[in-house]
Amino acid sequence: MNNIVKMLGLFVGLISMHTAPTVVQAQDYPTRSITVVVPFPAGGPSDVIARIVSEHMSKTLGQSLVIENVGAAGGTIGSGRVAASAPDGYTLLAGSMGSHVAAPVLTPDIKYGPQDFVPVGPTAHSPAVIVARKDFPAKDLREFVAYLKQNGNAVKQAHGGIGASSHMACLLFTSEIGVKPTLVAYRGSILGMNDMIGGHVDFLCEQSVSVSKQVAGGTIKAYGISAAERLAALPDVPTAKEAGINYQMSIWAGIFAPQGTPQPIVAKLSDALDKALDDASVRKRIGDLGGSIPEKRERSPSAFDAYVKAEVTRWAPVLKAASQPAN
Repeated sequence: MNNIVKMLGLFVGLISMHTAPTVVQAQDYPTRSITVVVPFPAGGPSDVIARIVSEHMSKTLGQSLVIENVGAAGGTIGSGRVAASAPDGYTLLAGSMGSHVAAPVLTPDIKYGPQDFVPVGPTAHSPAVIVARKDFPAKDLREFVAYLKQNGNAVKQAHGGIGASSHMACLLFTSEIGVKPTLVAYRGSILGMNDMIGGHVDFLCEQSVSVSKQVAGGTIKAYGISAAERLAALPDVPTAKEAGINYQMSIWAGIFAPQGTPQPIVAKLSDALDKALDDASVRKRIGDLGGSIPEKRERSPSAFDAYVKAEVTRWAPVLKAASQPAN
């Protein structure tokens, strides 16, 4: 009997030795700066939102959240890097609908999947805006669609890489209206935007948080949005539905940690994100760009996890069908 008690004591001691460091680590976390990888170039929608929420989260956590832009390949390089990082809470991903839903479906031989991450929480929702160079000849969305149908692949459509939200948004739009423009890929949608402003490409479909200022400034022309209602940030831009086009989608962004990150660390990060999204200045900055703040019920890691899985199930067959070559 004594031997059994000793063995049980030894077993419990061994378990404590293995778990204690993790518990202490989680209690002390964070003790140094945290890297937030944005898998797209600086200035794009994922980058803008990540910088707004990270700035506030750093105040709650007491450590700097440092943005690192790792662009190219539709966000898959940066995302893959975070998936392979140590699950200690010091390397996070500012992921999006493109990196987590579209890229795994549309990118061959991708090195990661949604299962390689632990969701921390959503950061923002944003509809897509169909925008073109300011001298594009169509005066409204109906004329724009007619022009695309008439000119086909003579029209150049920019996107931020296969699987990026800008690629996904236009893929769904052009599939709905039945056109196949010439695609021009960039290492991020902001680079495509710059070329469109310069007149080198014709149009793209991008999140409102990334184009609202340029539309308001008149450097680009907006034809329609994928929201159910007009945006306060872009009141003069009609919905696609107003033009009789069935094109509605909301592009979401969020923060993820590598799979295996301790739950107490995820909980601390989620709490800091929740506080950021409740902050009046954060809400105003995102709202002024045409984005919307996730509701309270959407913000927990478990709720966001369920949402991401549902989005994968919902969009995977749509994206596969839309990406098939025309017969």
